[in-house]
Amino acid sequence: MTARCAVYGTGSWGTAFAMVLADAGCEVALWGRRPELVAAINTTRTNPEYRPDVTLPPGVTATSDPAAAAAGAEFVFLAVPSQSLRANLAEWAPLMRSDAVLVSLMKGVELGTAKRMSEVIEEVAKTDPGHVAVLTGPNLAAEIAARQPATAVVACRDEEVARRIQIACHTNWFRPYTNTDVTGCELGGAVKNVIALAVGIADGMGMGDNTKASLITRGLAETTRLGVAMGADPHTFAGLAGMGDLVATCSSPLSRNNTFGHNLGRGMSLAEAVAATSQTAEGVKSCESVADLARRHGVDMPITETVVDIVHNGKAPAVAVKELMSRSAKPER
Repeated sequence: MTARCAVYGTGSWGTAFAMVLADAGCEVALWGRRPELVAAINTTRTNPEYRPDVTLPPGVTATSDPAAAAAGAEFVFLAVPSQSLRANLAEWAPLMRSDAVLVSLMKGVELGTAKRMSEVIEEVAKTDPGHVAVLTGPNLAAEIAARQPATAVVACRDEEVARRIQIACHTNWFRPYTNTDVTGCELGGAVKNVIALAVGIADGMGMGDNTKASLITRGLAETTRLGVAMGADPHTFAGLAGMGDLVATCSSPLSRNNTFGHNLGRGMSLAEAVAATSQTAEGVKSCESVADLARRHGVDMPITETVVDIVHNGKAPAVAVKELMSRSAKPER
């Protein structure tokens, strides 16, 4: 398939996904805010800031002009920090084709509104839900950029649109599946960042595999409860967008959220952990919006609330863990 695609965001994931699209035969415009980084990408054929060790395929061209990136693009992939999406998309949406399909590569929930990224896209771009999609799953950017075998889920309410995106990014090493459960796929991607913070904190405190396995399993239970309350298919959380992404993010040192949590667990303050992190750890802000979403739907999410207490309320990790473990006993289901 030859399609013209735009990828907004020259960070690790935006750059890696531009490679996927180019390898699948697409013509890709990679947008970045900083002209000097864009010039370096086009000159060196690498992203010197985020992917200096990887040569970009010939099908990728970088630009700092959002209109040039959008021109003629059939698919527009959004890979900016989730909390900046609304302001950025308000600027970009008028530049896009009226029939363009907008695909979120982001894994977050908006602060204040508690809206998922697809909801923000629909609202700001004033587009039909059938032209908004999500790509998610166990996709650590460094491994994708190294072209290691990986899978993903393309979720869209319009199954035919999901199939079109699937074809546009299917290579002999990147295998996307389709799904129509946009809500479940997005929640899996957003909440796993929060659980990865919890696992990282436990690891930083010196806790072992029993603790981490417990957090992953009960974190998945929290995610599923919230998803079901919001109308998602519970089976989604047993798949790539749920368990798959959760395991990758909670178990890998390549995970920004896991690493951020590890730094908190070994005694860093929030400010120190932020200073030690060169890229956005989405769970740091999204933990508050996920907790907000849970309260709005009357769903109990104790691990998420514990992460909020540690990250934003200054509670000592040891105290927070003791309180979490001292909750009243319950049946597993």
